[in-house]
Amino acid sequence: MTDFRAIAEHIGRASGRSFNPTDPGRVGGGCINTAVQLSDGHSQWFVKLNRAGLADMFDAEFTALDELAATHTIRVPRPLCTGTVDGASYIVMEYLHLGQAGATGQAWAGERLAALHRHTAERFGWSRDNTIGATLQPNEQQTDWIAFWRDQRLGFQLELAAGNGHGGRLQQLGDRLLGDLDALIDHAPAPSLLHGDLWGGNIGYDTQGEPVIYDPASYYGDREADIAMTELFGGFGSDFYHAYRNAWPLDPGYDTRKTLYNLYHVLNHLNLFGGGYGRQAEGMMERLLAQI
Repeated sequence: MTDFRAIAEHIGRASGRSFNPTDPGRVGGGCINTAVQLSDGHSQWFVKLNRAGLADMFDAEFTALDELAATHTIRVPRPLCTGTVDGASYIVMEYLHLGQAGATGQAWAGERLAALHRHTAERFGWSRDNTIGATLQPNEQQTDWIAFWRDQRLGFQLELAAGNGHGGRLQQLGDRLLGDLDALIDHAPAPSLLHGDLWGGNIGYDTQGEPVIYDPASYYGDREADIAMTELFGGFGSDFYHAYRNAWPLDPGYDTRKTLYNLYHVLNHLNLFGGGYGRQAEGMMERLLAQI
């Protein structure tokens, strides 16, 4: 059982004020980590926990939240500290009371995301590896976006899939696709700061209707990869897309590239959960290859 007293002591040191919480309250919604709310009646903190061996995952999340917050574009929960205790790793961050998007929340989110994507770097990748779900996400920095997407995104996931017993047609199609990426990625994206895992479950709205994003898997990449994932599982309305495109129009060919970018997440779901994601990935690759 996790010693929340030790975590509370860490919170007290990191926040600069004594913190003596009542019993933790369980927070639902995630499938990778356990989440609890700690409160002493005056301040509240959101704590995510997992096994001690995943401490690097929380350290990377801390770094990403810090980097996203520093852009002053779209709100994220401010991270406070990370650590390990009783065989568990944890991250502590600002606890946010979430409400509804309201009449303008989705448009606000689209504008803010476009502003985030305006923060660019010289190379694709990131300062460290992180995770996408519970899967390692390599981020070795490169100047060539096609090579980055081939080697550190699709190629990496296909290798994991092969190791997990998903061979045959999936790998045959994958090999063909990796060899033809330059025919599909036919624009010149800037290395934009991305959330990296922007599905509907990783965005909310505070009690004032201001958008908040969380659970990042950040790196610098083609901004279309973020936009594509918003379309994968739904949850984003027309006001979001209209506001984003008004702020920064997408390049021609996005409708094809979004399938290529979402293939990464479908392959990751195959490696995490198995099931029908393999057939879904094969269908996506067949459609992409048919367009070459």
